[in-house]
Amino acid sequence: MENQTTVSYFLLLEFSKNRHLQLLHFFFFLVFYLAGVTANLLIISAVAFDHRLHSPMYLFLMNLSLQDLGIISVIVPKSMINSLMNTRHISYFGCVTQNFFFICFEASDLSLLTAMAYDRYVAICNPLHYETVMNLKACTEIVILVWFSGLLYGMLHTIGSFSILFCSNVINQFFCEIPQLLKLSCSGLNLLEVGIIIAGIIGALGCFSFIIVSYTVIFKAVLKIPSDQGRQKALSTCIPHVTVVFMFLLSGCIAYLRPPSSTQSYLDFGLTALYSLLPPLLNPIIYSMRNKNIKHVLSQLWRF
Repeated sequence: MENQTTVSYFLLLEFSKNRHLQLLHFFFFLVFYLAGVTANLLIISAVAFDHRLHSPMYLFLMNLSLQDLGIISVIVPKSMINSLMNTRHISYFGCVTQNFFFICFEASDLSLLTAMAYDRYVAICNPLHYETVMNLKACTEIVILVWFSGLLYGMLHTIGSFSILFCSNVINQFFCEIPQLLKLSCSGLNLLEVGIIIAGIIGALGCFSFIIVSYTVIFKAVLKIPSDQGRQKALSTCIPHVTVVFMFLLSGCIAYLRPPSSTQSYLDFGLTALYSLLPPLLNPIIYSMRNKNIKHVLSQLWRF
């Protein structure tokens, strides 16, 4: 292939040539997808319809669920359809769209987790100023900035990824994953894509550094709380967020630090499914398990 304009479609990873295993893959992903959609929609509904949850922490949580819902909705349905229809094809435009939205939601996730760390810092370390600092206007501006940064990075990264010259259209993964796309380059990475990747790494390191510093200060403040009940209450609002951040970091390491593979591998398939599908399913479960307000609202919605 002379350049990327000759690529009208891509071929995604085929889970198996055995029809029964293809159907097994379809049903497994279907169950996983429905569980993830249901869990995140419950969180979104609980926050949206109960005025008691109209606070900064729950506003951020609702947006996190929207992003997680977007991540699985971008990559899972196409993989299920391909297994069901016994095909591997995804159009060039479909791959571009999938790539853009996946990066957008992932980048927004990291930005939002950073904002949530700041919210917990203000709530625990400066409780008297919390209402002033984290008011409705400030939270709305933060959410808008989070989504804008995700959209901008997704657009730039997608432009950089698809400005390279492709020598093949065979993607060794079940969705248009960036590392696999970059392996199809004929001439290596161009300066635009290198610059975007470096900017992304710097941004990610900055976010994680901010989260680590914030929680270092938070845990020091928690240790100074005189009552055990006060310490437990403060920690109960932090532990779910720390767990989600750890999962995000772990999934990122799995995605981008694992040894490159040039051949189809069930291990590679499983690791990619782990980092891309598991966090969106577990995030709402983690937050609802340790939050009495959410559990109470969800129980009311369930009875309704």
